[in-house]
Amino acid sequence: MPATTPATPSASLAVDGGNPVRTAPVAFMKPQLEPQDVEAAHAVLKSGMLRAASRCAELETRFSEITGAKHGLTCSNGTTALQLAYGALLEPGDEVLVPAWTYIATASMLVASGCRPIFVDADPESYQIDLADAAKRITPNTKAIACTHLYGIPVEVDGVQALAREHGLKVIYDAAQSHLATYKGRGLGEFGDAVTYSFYATKNLGTGEGGMVTVNDDALADKIGLLRSHGERDKYIHESVGFNYRMNDITGAIGCSRLDRLPQETDARRGAAKRYDAIIDEIDGIGRPRIDDGIEPAWHLYTVRIDPDAFTCTRDEFCAAIKAEGVPTAVHYPLSLTDQPAFAEIVARNAADFGDAHPPVARRLAKTVFCLPMHHALSEQDTDDIGEALRKVASAYRR
Repeated sequence: MPATTPATPSASLAVDGGNPVRTAPVAFMKPQLEPQDVEAAHAVLKSGMLRAASRCAELETRFSEITGAKHGLTCSNGTTALQLAYGALLEPGDEVLVPAWTYIATASMLVASGCRPIFVDADPESYQIDLADAAKRITPNTKAIACTHLYGIPVEVDGVQALAREHGLKVIYDAAQSHLATYKGRGLGEFGDAVTYSFYATKNLGTGEGGMVTVNDDALADKIGLLRSHGERDKYIHESVGFNYRMNDITGAIGCSRLDRLPQETDARRGAAKRYDAIIDEIDGIGRPRIDDGIEPAWHLYTVRIDPDAFTCTRDEFCAAIKAEGVPTAVHYPLSLTDQPAFAEIVARNAADFGDAHPPVARRLAKTVFCLPMHHALSEQDTDDIGEALRKVASAYRR
């Protein structure tokens, strides 16, 4: 029997000793590198030009063009991309609206830049930043909004931009998970003051490590370029204090090679997401993210949420049961940012100023969301089996 052939499931859950839906698990993600990517890296190694050079420059040009931005600046990873954007646009002491429901780097790099993150709750249906809650937290010290296109799903950009215009705020979009996502037919690089990306190994465009900042303002691009490389414009002449946050050409070459396939791989993810949508819509007690008109996700992760009132189990027990059926899952993320120990002092200060310590929706998402397998090689058989496992477990645990 081939490893990918589904088993004949029994009515009993596999976690209780029954037959699983799959004899071998669905792959949660797929290794990213193909032979041509290895050859691209090898060519740089053979050339001896390992530092940031022509392949990084090529990736900057191609990626910024495909995302709708004027300038792209490669850097060492997605976290340094955020730090470069924040460092060029913000000043120490600035208050910045930031989602309570996102990866920690979106907020931690604000702290590293001397800014104060003001945590904003999430929309319960889209998982993205709640703009109504954001508006309530604006003070005279608020200088920017830093919001995430979470899970590969663009935030409601028009609303963000309108809020920013009304209050004179800068906008930084964290698109670490949203390569090639679009908003109303436009690339994400067209919006805001800066957009940051991660090329970590598991991202849709994974190079191992690496990142990029895209901007549309010439002076800002110049400032970020200086900040990225010790403030150096001419050799050993430093106009400002900066960092060494450069990418290298090995990474750049892998990025260029993988970028050749990224549009097709993104389309495959979108096809898998549509199949998931149909499955989830038929299962009471499990919800999928709301996708507003004009939003075309890149589907880095496909994240659903369990209604704890619909089942006799917790989210973690539900995930353990479908894992036993051959369907791995992951939780992104197990804590809201306001529950992270690193932010305890900031949360206490925010609570004193705004009257609430923990945005409730973000906290609830931390206990109810889980991610299903998502990658460009998911077959129809894979998603059919995942659907069968979800239905089986949901039926067994339904109240």
